[in-house]
Amino acid sequence: KMSVPDYMQCAEDHQTLLVVVQPIGIVPEESFFRIYKRISAVSQVNVRDSQRVLYIRYRHHYPPENNEWGDFQTHRKVVGLITITDCSSAKDWPQTFEKFHLQKEMYGSTLYDSRLFVFGLQGEIADQPRTDVAFYPSYDECETVEKRIEDFIESLFIVLESKRLDRATDKSGDKIPLLCVPFEKKDFVGLDTDSRHYKKRCQGRMRKHVGDLCLQAGMLQDSLVHYHMAVELLRSVNDFLWLGAALEGLCSASVIYHYPGGTGGKVGSRRAQGGSLSAEAGNRHRPGAQEVLIDPGALTSNGINADTSAEIGRAKNCLSPEDIIDKYKEAISYYGKYKNAGVIELEACVKAVRVLAIQKRSMEASDFLQNAVYINLRQLSEEEKIQRYSILSELYERIGFHRKSAFFKRIAAMQCAAPSIPEPGWRACYKLLLETLPGYSLSLDPKDFSKGTHRGWAAVQMRLLHELVYASRRMGNPALCVRHLSFLLQTMLDFLSDQEKKDVTQSLESYTAKCPGTMEFITLPDGLKLPPVPFTKLPIVRSVKLLNLPTSLRPHKIKSLLGQNVSTKSPFIYSPIIAHSRGEERNKKIDFQWVQGDVCEVQLMVYNPMPFELRVENMGLLTTGVEFESLPAALSLPAESGLYPVTLVGVPQTTGQITVNGYHTSVFGVFSDCLLDNLPGVKTNGCTVEVIPALPRLQISTSLPRSAHTLQPSSGDEISTNVSVQLYNGETQQLIIKLENIGTEPLEKLEVTAKTVNTKEKLYGDFLSWKLEDTLSQFPLKPGKIATFTVNIKVKLDFSCQENLLQDLSDDGISVSGLPLSSPFRQVVKPRVETKPINPQESSKVGDFSHVK
Repeated sequence: KMSVPDYMQCAEDHQTLLVVVQPIGIVPEESFFRIYKRISAVSQVNVRDSQRVLYIRYRHHYPPENNEWGDFQTHRKVVGLITITDCSSAKDWPQTFEKFHLQKEMYGSTLYDSRLFVFGLQGEIADQPRTDVAFYPSYDECETVEKRIEDFIESLFIVLESKRLDRATDKSGDKIPLLCVPFEKKDFVGLDTDSRHYKKRCQGRMRKHVGDLCLQAGMLQDSLVHYHMAVELLRSVNDFLWLGAALEGLCSASVIYHYPGGTGGKVGSRRAQGGSLSAEAGNRHRPGAQEVLIDPGALTSNGINADTSAEIGRAKNCLSPEDIIDKYKEAISYYGKYKNAGVIELEACVKAVRVLAIQKRSMEASDFLQNAVYINLRQLSEEEKIQRYSILSELYERIGFHRKSAFFKRIAAMQCAAPSIPEPGWRACYKLLLETLPGYSLSLDPKDFSKGTHRGWAAVQMRLLHELVYASRRMGNPALCVRHLSFLLQTMLDFLSDQEKKDVTQSLESYTAKCPGTMEFITLPDGLKLPPVPFTKLPIVRSVKLLNLPTSLRPHKIKSLLGQNVSTKSPFIYSPIIAHSRGEERNKKIDFQWVQGDVCEVQLMVYNPMPFELRVENMGLLTTGVEFESLPAALSLPAESGLYPVTLVGVPQTTGQITVNGYHTSVFGVFSDCLLDNLPGVKTNGCTVEVIPALPRLQISTSLPRSAHTLQPSSGDEISTNVSVQLYNGETQQLIIKLENIGTEPLEKLEVTAKTVNTKEKLYGDFLSWKLEDTLSQFPLKPGKIATFTVNIKVKLDFSCQENLLQDLSDDGISVSGLPLSSPFRQVVKPRVETKPINPQESSKVGDFSHVK
């Protein structure tokens, strides 16, 4: 029973000669594979003085029991053996040569020829000319390896050709031997060898065998003829196993004709080649080198002489692409009758799938693959199971069944860490799991999930992410665990149940206790980079608003109160085009300013989607354009809270334009930088504001008590202080104003002006008067210093000769005492006039001011 399937088998392998390359004794692995690579590069050789091409298949390991099926299908037969050995001294030579002979005996019954390559031996022994042994001083000094291999292949061809001619010649009278597969031999003991049935069986099997030899020898047309004859003979005697093999041979020859590029999927593995064996080896076997035979005779893609009779013969015998699949189905059904032919059946399924993949017949290919899955082989080792599932995965990928491919790759990954393996291969498991991601519509870049539409089955994706976390933990890589768990929480939050949310966050906190989550890329050994996962959903931000400074800290442009204001208006241009770009909205400039050194605020409206209280330990602003000191805040948001205002603050250290790009958080031990551009559905009134240089700050206090009510509403761009004073007509009082510099910049300029609201009574003289000289002598006022300023208030009103005066005065809010009219008036006047007694005007680099009413 053949026990080891070759999952890489394809139809064109039927025309190859199998050569095994093996080390003898102790050969460094690196050196062996260096030479093996050079040997296996000589895979196609043109036969001298002919237009036939020989294809060679190299293996560095081949089970001897598979070799016993060489009569059944000749491409399974080891016809060449190349051994490589280290031998540095002459005394070791006899023992080395003996080992070479023992190795030959292992495949002895099928070998056509063999070679021994000896490295390191020099001297008398090495100088003796031998055909079967090649001596080289070292692994670096062996230029003729390829030439030796070509000569070796030529010797294989000579034996092959002689066997083909010998078997193909119809020697009438000679008994044709009955070719058998290993498990049949006992069944034919005692059979009547003279019966017509037996003879037909012998003829059919031999004809099929000759077809194999013709195919290997590069005679495609002849092989088609022999296979057709074999099919008819074997069908007549119901020799199903060999009938299957003859049909498969017919399929293989037809596939080689229709698909000269090959079905194996190895790029550049097969080329139409010409030339002779003695052609320059360096050119022929350079990887990717194209060889062309310059010959007046026309060539087909198979290198067979394309005369008319050959074309007619081939067209008649060659199967059509549709027939190829039908014949594969028939062959596989015959193989299925024999439990010992499981490997043959499995490989035939794989070959058919590769052909169907080229024909783009995916559904039919999946039927063959489904059959291959259920073919029962012996008890496979874990390594063989991994190989089997990996190949099934690759084949499903080739026919476009991506999810099915991912399914089998995931089984292969789980097999790498099976309990029965003494040392589970967690790295291999992790690597295979990563390869399944595309099949489940899953990438490890959180940006692919920010567009709002979820692709794929969330339940399977979560399972896969959990498996990645587990494999990362078993590999001893906590940073990977944190990254995958963060990704799971961020991208699958909408699909997690309340209990799962709690479980995932608890796991995450336990991992981040050892290894906090960062915003760094994680580079895996195979070069794959895992991007960072910012927690933009913990909490979810719905709006971002930059706040103006408090009224007392807002900068005001200097407008000279004593001079005439000149208004400079910009032209108004109407445009019906409204830009909806989020990027433009972000960069929209705001009409207020921030001040260097003053605390600035940004308000976020957030909510907590978790079923438990969410603690955000470190939340602050991310900005560009200006040096900015962010003052982080700690939040505690109630479970599944509605929109909740959060104010983040910071201090700009330099001047210029500052843009708020996002915010940073620390949640469950994972540090995140969340950029507004990556947040869907965030409203903002613009995120760019101008920071102007630090301004002076002035605090004003007066000697008079504050008024209980505002005399005139503030216009919004000024700061008002209302004071109250009661005076008699003709009375004078002093108002002392203290000016204190509470900022960090000196106050350089002071302007004072007065304005009187028109009253119906006549006002004589200066109601308010002051002298600035003493005050200005204290300027520029240094930080922390206080200047005083005195205003004289003098009331002188004329009430004579006015009718209805009391009524008018009452209407105007002036209260008059109720004394007899004949006596002089004693009035109590509440100052109805709007006064701007003092306008301390501080001028710094920008020259803004504050004034007091």
